[in-house]
Amino acid sequence: MKVHAVSFACFILFVASLISNAQVDPGVRPGASGAGTPLAGLSAGETDFFNNHAIPEFNNAEGVSTGLGPRFNLDSCGGCHAQPAPGGSSPAVNPQVANAAIMAPGSHVPPFLSLNGPVREVRFVHNPDGSLDGGVHAIFTIAGRTDAPGGCSITQPDFSKTTNMIFRIPTPIFGGGLMEAIEDSTIRQNLASNPGQKALLGIKGHVNTSGNDGTVTRFGWKAQNKSLLIFSGEAYNVEMGITNELFPNEREENVNCATNGTPENQMGLSVGSTDPADISEFMAFMKFLDQPTPACTGTGCSSSIQNGHKLFTMIGCAACHTESMTTGTSSCNALSHQQANLFSDLALHHMGSKLADGVSQGAAGPDEFRTAPLWGVGQRIFFLHDGRTSDLLQAVLAHDNPGSEATRVTDIFEALSKSQKQDILNFLRSL
Repeated sequence: MKVHAVSFACFILFVASLISNAQVDPGVRPGASGAGTPLAGLSAGETDFFNNHAIPEFNNAEGVSTGLGPRFNLDSCGGCHAQPAPGGSSPAVNPQVANAAIMAPGSHVPPFLSLNGPVREVRFVHNPDGSLDGGVHAIFTIAGRTDAPGGCSITQPDFSKTTNMIFRIPTPIFGGGLMEAIEDSTIRQNLASNPGQKALLGIKGHVNTSGNDGTVTRFGWKAQNKSLLIFSGEAYNVEMGITNELFPNEREENVNCATNGTPENQMGLSVGSTDPADISEFMAFMKFLDQPTPACTGTGCSSSIQNGHKLFTMIGCAACHTESMTTGTSSCNALSHQQANLFSDLALHHMGSKLADGVSQGAAGPDEFRTAPLWGVGQRIFFLHDGRTSDLLQAVLAHDNPGSEATRVTDIFEALSKSQKQDILNFLRSL
C-alpha cells in the first residue's frame, strides 16, 4: 500500500509538472483596450463627424420605423462589434441572447447561441433543391414587437431541424480606413514577395477581386466586399434588415411585415437636407477608427514577448500574417502614407477541410478565408470564423488540417519547445 501511495503521489507530481510547463493561452489581456479611438490627425470636420454622427449611429438600437427587420440578427452595429471597445468583435455577454426578450419577443433563441458565446450569423450551405446557397438567413423576426405592424406573424427558420448551416462571427473593424487606403499594388506585391519561403512552406494565396473592375476586395471573412461603404450597406441590409440605397430591396417581402417604403435608409436627396445616411455614418466610423495599440513595442516588451515576435516571423507565421503595409495617398490626410500594423496580407488562403464552411464568395472557395488581421487579438474572446473556440492556442492548432496552406507552419510551431510556443502566445496576446 505504501508503494502504491508513493507511486500515485509521484504520478500526481509528474502530471502537475507537465501542466505547469505546458504552453497555455494567457487569455484576454487586462488593462486599457488601446482601441476604439479615432485616428490621429483627423481634420476638425472629420473629428466632429466621428464624434457626433458616426459613434451615435454605430451604437443606436434600430426600431421597425427606422427599418429594422422584418428579419434580422441584431438591432445595432455596436452590439456585434463591442469587444474590447466599439469596433471590436463579440462581447463576453451575447446581446442576441441577453436582449432577445425585448428585441425579438416573438422569436426563440436557437441552440447555437448562448449567453456567454459569440454573436453569430447563420448561412445555409445549400438550397432545398441541393443547389448552392451560401447566403445569410436571419435568426430573428419582428413578430411580437410592440412596434411591429399589425398582422405581422412571420416565423423564424426551424434551426433545430437542419445541419445545412454554418456560422460566422463579427470581424473586428478597427483600422478599416487604413486597410481601405492600402493600394492594390501593395497587396499584390506583398503577396508575391518571398516566393522561395512560401513555396517551401506550401503557402500560395491569392486576392479576391471585384467582378467588374478586377480590383482587390478586402473586407469580410472572405474578403468579399470592396469598400467600407459596401460593407456598411450590406451589413444594414443583411444583419438588421434595413434597406438602403446600396441594397434597396427587402429580403423579406411579406406585405404584413414589410410596410415601410424602400429604401428605408436614404442619403437625404431632398432640397435643403443635411442629414447623412446611416450607412454613411457607419462607413465613417470604420474609416476614421484607429488601429489598436499593442500593450508594448520593441524593447519595452518582456523578453518572452520579444522572443515570441522573432519566432512568429522565423517559423513562417508572417508569410501570411504580414506585419505591416503602408497606405497610399488618401484624400483624408490621417490615412495618407500611414503604416498599418494589421498582421494580414488581406489575401485568401486554403484553410483545409476542418475549417471549410462550404461557402464560396467571389473568388473565395469553400475552404478559403482572408488572412485574419491580428491587430487587437490580445483582447479578443472568440476565434476562427465561427467562434468555435476561446482558446488562442486551439485556434493556432486548428490551422493544421488536411488541405490547409498553414499545415507546415503549424507543424513547425508544434515542434518548438514549450517555452518557445508560450513566447509566441504571449506575443500574440500583446497585440
